[in-house]
Formats: sequence, C-alpha cells, structure tokens
Amino acid sequence: MTVSLLEFLGQLFSTPALLVISVLTLGVILVNGWTDAPNAIATCISTRAMSPRTAIIMAAVFNFIGVFVMTLINSTVAQTIYKMVDFRGNSQEALVALCAAMMAIVIWATAAWWFGIPTSESHALIAGISGAAIALQGGLAGINPSEWVKVLYGLALSTGMGFGAGWLVVKLIEKICYRMDRRKTFGFFRNAQITGAAGMAFMHGAQDGQKFMAVFMLGLFLVQGQAEVTKFQIPVWLMMLCSSVMALGTSIGGLRIIKSVGMDMVKLEKYQGFSADLAAVLSLFVASITGIPVSTTHTKTTAIMGVGAAKRLSSVNWGIVKEMISAWILTFPGCGLIGYLLAKFFIWVF
Repeated sequence: MTVSLLEFLGQLFSTPALLVISVLTLGVILVNGWTDAPNAIATCISTRAMSPRTAIIMAAVFNFIGVFVMTLINSTVAQTIYKMVDFRGNSQEALVALCAAMMAIVIWATAAWWFGIPTSESHALIAGISGAAIALQGGLAGINPSEWVKVLYGLALSTGMGFGAGWLVVKLIEKICYRMDRRKTFGFFRNAQITGAAGMAFMHGAQDGQKFMAVFMLGLFLVQGQAEVTKFQIPVWLMMLCSSVMALGTSIGGLRIIKSVGMDMVKLEKYQGFSADLAAVLSLFVASITGIPVSTTHTKTTAIMGVGAAKRLSSVNWGIVKEMISAWILTFPGCGLIGYLLAKFFIWVF
C-alpha cells in the first residue's frame, strides 16, 4: 500500500491531525539533519581535509542522495521500524500518542545538541515511539518483540563491528603503507577521506531517512483509520520531501558535535580519519541491506575509537567516550519515558 501526493495534499488541508503529525515528523527529520549528520563529516574537518562549510554542503547533498537511492533499492529498515510498535486501536488516541513521540524526540535531541553530546536520533526515535506505544496500549503489548530485538542486534553490530572494523582497517592501511614516504601519501589520503566522508553522509541518509519515513507512513495510515496496514511502499514524493528536509538540517551545521566527535575524542591523521570513515560505511552498509536499524552516530564514533585504540589506548580521550556512552545508555529509558509521559498526558488532555 502507498499514498499518492495528491491524496496526501487533499488530506493535509482537511485533517488537522495529519498537519500536526507532518510538521512534527519533518521537525524531527530537520533536527536529525543538524544533530546527527555532522558525525559523518567530523573526521574530515578535524584533519583539515575539508573546511567546515564545504563539508557541511557535501554532507547535505549526499544525505539527500542516500535517502533517495537506498530507499529505492532496499526499504527493509523502514519496514522494521514500522512493525516494531503497535499503534492499533482508537485512531484519535493513536495519532495523539504519535505526536507525543515526535515531541519527545525533538526535546531529547535538542538538549543533546545544546550540550554538544552526539546522542543517537535513531535510538531516540525507537525509544520515543516505543514509550508512546506502551502508553497507548497500556503495557508491553505496544511492542513487537520479534522486530524490536533487531534494535539489540543493531547495538551489537554498531558497537562491535564499528570498533573492530576501525581497528582492522587502520592496521591494514598502516601495513600496506609501511615503507611509503608519508609526505607522498598526504594528497591521496586527503582525497580518500573526502570520499569516505561523502560515503558516511550517504549511509546516514540511507539508514536514518528510512526510519523517519516509516513513522511518516504510520501517521498517514492512522489518519486514514488504517492501523492494520502491514506492508507498504514508500512513495517517491515522500523520499524527496524527507531527504530535502534532512539536507536542510545538515546545512544548518552542528559544529558543537563535530568538535566532540572529531577533535576532542581522539586526534586523527588523514589516513586514520579515512580508516574510521571506511569502517563505518562498511558497517552501515551491512546493516542497511540486512534491514537492521543501527545508529549512524554509534557506528561512526565506535569506528573512531577503534582507530584510536589501534595506535594506543591512551590516544583516546576516554572521558569524552564515557560521556557519549552515558548519553547512549540514557537515551532509551530517558526518551522512552518522555514519550510515555507525554503520550499519557496528551491522551488525557485531547
């Protein structure tokens, strides 16, 4: 099942609930663009392979392409997010609960951005809609365990594969280039890192764009009273809309997070920055084609940790790492609780 652009526009101006859902969802996508996407370009800026302005423009372009291209090829991540929660029942209450989930994500993500902590919007999205679904259904019946478990797989994949791939890739590059004059490799790795950063921006769009489009489709179906839909096709107009909004968010910037990830956590040379980008891109690609929703922030930062640890453990600022891990751990209960409480409150009020 899908929804045409004309159907959407017709309902948008006749159904206030759809207008609210659309604005909130696009707001979350915008926030994701400026708080999450900067992680993709943090390393190439910290090693001065690119200027911040140029890198942000590049990230915006490749975020756009990533959302559009990967969704056309494989939309299994969107299907997973859509099926992991149960918003069936009273359509009015379901719409209110979904609004609450979106507000919870915006609150959580904005607070993290303010403090310069690269928290994961993917985890915030999963936590927010899960908390709202639990509030709506009055218990854990709001969660589909067979789909939600893929989130746990994603945590393991992004942590283990990100760190391990980062360590392995940088060691392999060091072995290959062992006898080379480092000055002669400078230009190559500068260009390679730019390519790697573009790949990271592409995969960020590919992963996160699908997650938010799944929520958008859920809102569209709830407005139509079709909460029982289990299979759907994401329309091209929605791909264009979401990728454009995410690109706009990325263009706003995110220098606080770039500083935390690319400069404060570990000092990287250009070949190390490329190693981190390549490791993260490979990890995200594997997750995307298998339909596992992973955090691009989590994957990129653990890849950077792996690259830093390959040099020596002391080269990683473990104080910054501790802050990031604390934010990741707090996201599920924190954003989930906000989503739950807001959903309960909104259902009571409206």
